[in-house]
Amino acid sequence: MEKITEKLLLEKGSPKTNKLEQIKTLNLSKMALKLEDLPVKLLSCLKSLERWDLSGNRLQEFPRRLELPALRYLDLSDNQMEDVTTLESLRALEELKMDDNLYITVSDNYKLFVLLPNLRIYNSKDVTATANHLRYVYSDNLRTRMIAVWERSFSLPDPVSAEKLSSLEKNFVSAARQQVKFGPTSVADFTKWRVEILAKEYLRSLAEPKEDSDDEAHTENNNDTDVSEVTDGPDKETSPKRKQTDTAADASISLTPRKKLRADLPESPAESSPRKFSLRLKPLAGTQSRMSPLKPNRGPSTPSKTETKAETPRRSAKVQQVKEVEKKENLSRKEAKAAQLHRNAHVLPIIKACSKTKPVSLKPLHALQCHSKQDSSDDFSTQLWACAFQPQSESSAGSRLVATCGGDSVCVIDCEMGKVMKKYKVPGEEFFSLAWTTVLMSRGISAPSQPCSILAAGGKRGLVKLIYPRNNIAYGEFRASRKSLSVLRFNHRQGNFLFTGSYDNKIIMWDIGGLDKHCNFKVIQLLTLEVGTTPLHICLPPASPDTHLLTACEDGLFCYNTQLGGNSTTKRSNKTEITFPIYKMEDKQQNYHTIDGLSFLTDDVVASKSHTHGSIYLWSWSGTRSQRPDKRSGSVCAVVLAELQWAITDVPYLSLNTCPGRAYIVCGDDKGQIWTYHITNLQKNSGQRGETIPPTEVLEWPTLMRKGLGQIEGPSINSVAMDPELHYLVALTDKNLVVIWKSEVLS
Repeated sequence: MEKITEKLLLEKGSPKTNKLEQIKTLNLSKMALKLEDLPVKLLSCLKSLERWDLSGNRLQEFPRRLELPALRYLDLSDNQMEDVTTLESLRALEELKMDDNLYITVSDNYKLFVLLPNLRIYNSKDVTATANHLRYVYSDNLRTRMIAVWERSFSLPDPVSAEKLSSLEKNFVSAARQQVKFGPTSVADFTKWRVEILAKEYLRSLAEPKEDSDDEAHTENNNDTDVSEVTDGPDKETSPKRKQTDTAADASISLTPRKKLRADLPESPAESSPRKFSLRLKPLAGTQSRMSPLKPNRGPSTPSKTETKAETPRRSAKVQQVKEVEKKENLSRKEAKAAQLHRNAHVLPIIKACSKTKPVSLKPLHALQCHSKQDSSDDFSTQLWACAFQPQSESSAGSRLVATCGGDSVCVIDCEMGKVMKKYKVPGEEFFSLAWTTVLMSRGISAPSQPCSILAAGGKRGLVKLIYPRNNIAYGEFRASRKSLSVLRFNHRQGNFLFTGSYDNKIIMWDIGGLDKHCNFKVIQLLTLEVGTTPLHICLPPASPDTHLLTACEDGLFCYNTQLGGNSTTKRSNKTEITFPIYKMEDKQQNYHTIDGLSFLTDDVVASKSHTHGSIYLWSWSGTRSQRPDKRSGSVCAVVLAELQWAITDVPYLSLNTCPGRAYIVCGDDKGQIWTYHITNLQKNSGQRGETIPPTEVLEWPTLMRKGLGQIEGPSINSVAMDPELHYLVALTDKNLVVIWKSEVLS
């Protein structure tokens, strides 16, 4: 056996360097190494190490104090491992090999799944779903039984002392290990081990005084309510979509276009897709390519939909009412000044962070009619609801691909060519939402796992379709609700966590796991949130996607605690409502609570809108959370940073979107126009109260001419999406049209 020295590590590591801190891959296999041969102090210098091969050695355990923050892959196969708990310090580990360790049991495997929170691939198999089931669902069952043991036989001593707590802990842990019975006998060792950990955590939470936190201390304690029985079909009266068809029988998914297309984008222009009908873009006569913002005092548009909504307040009247409310509140000058300083404290960092970005000029590039019923070019009634760009992790050209859904189909479109690359049809379905994510695919013993982009789509039938566009397959589905699905959202930090919102007023968190080379997968349910009304949008804070969830609903905007583990249950109804100043002007005729647009612009700035407000609000996430909730309602008022002028319309569910990389907010209206905001405009207007900031540019609806049918009038823009660099902007309409704009940076 060769002694582990700095020189040896530099020889065995790559890339070739003279600094241990720069090594990313290390091969120490088949060196007959034992625990005492691994120098912790020296190995701790490998701060950038991502892959480590220790196979074929004589290790019985791993160095306990060795922390390698960048380590993602570890091969310990063909060793003599006995104590797997020594791997606990490798919190970032995603892939682990433990084959040919004779003393490793099923219980040891389960311990690893709990100790390593990011572990996805184990012995070349995807274990994400199983691991998360053990971490959360299985642990929640054990916790419930453990708490029952406490409540039946134990209580805190009075007074509390360290000696008494130590004795109590010993007795309580012993009783819990003996009395809690759950799961098969083959994993009894794991169950006792897990119960001991949970019991100690629970006793510690009881004995230590809780400090008020911004995250948990300000939640409203609502009683759990019984959910009424649901039917197979959607509830049309509460459906958030403006039009719906009746529920149809289940049908298998079919793939179109007829020819399979390779995953890589073609380098040369291709022929038009057979599913795209030719729509000719014609410049607007007598107008400039860059339109000026519309005047705020234009008359309200006439609703083209069947619903009748309450009259939208005029901006001038709204400003006057806000002033009257402020007078009634009778704030002192000192309080008003303090509030303004608090507001500016959140605005100024935003301006500084976004001041380097430049505005863009967007030009119409393509118009596609690719979701038609029975592929008919005469279909201008199918409504399109959601669109999202493919993540860039799988290919450098990913930002050119956008997924769209509406009617019975999901399309993947190349924005540059205006070509439908993939199309998935489900007869009888009506898709309302979709979302991209990246998961790991295990490819067997000889090959490392690889990330792959997958697409989830759902709608009227309550089923989530899982699609792998690169291989041109819809590899699975699962039922998320007995009613229609209104929104889907993946956790951007844990790509296998999917949130589904449905018409039965629930948001459910699922673990869809990863894939193996045969596209096998497993789905488990992790968390259920009871929502008052239909969730329309779900947002996860960029900096804390594992602990908080914002949902825009028909009756307001709410925040939920979604942190798994701890002493939390897997079914929750506690929530905090986030209110807006305009709520004070509500009466029997006016209801301003419906929030139908929601997106984060930065880690702290949120953009939200309601069709009844005539404005888009920018507000501070951290500033809002820092407030103490109202004692009676449990709500907090949003710390509004700015108010952006938007269209006056009675048409609901026109979604906004943001492009953090370019500091842009975009939202369409019911006239086919797209309102764009470059947020550096806040610099001049952030300190002015009662005034709205005009849009940077309003993109007019391009003149679309269809042979024999004449000009297509501007439709409602139901949804918009931008790639991270704002090279393309995609808009979906209620007239079966996908319109793509391409941007140019203005000098």
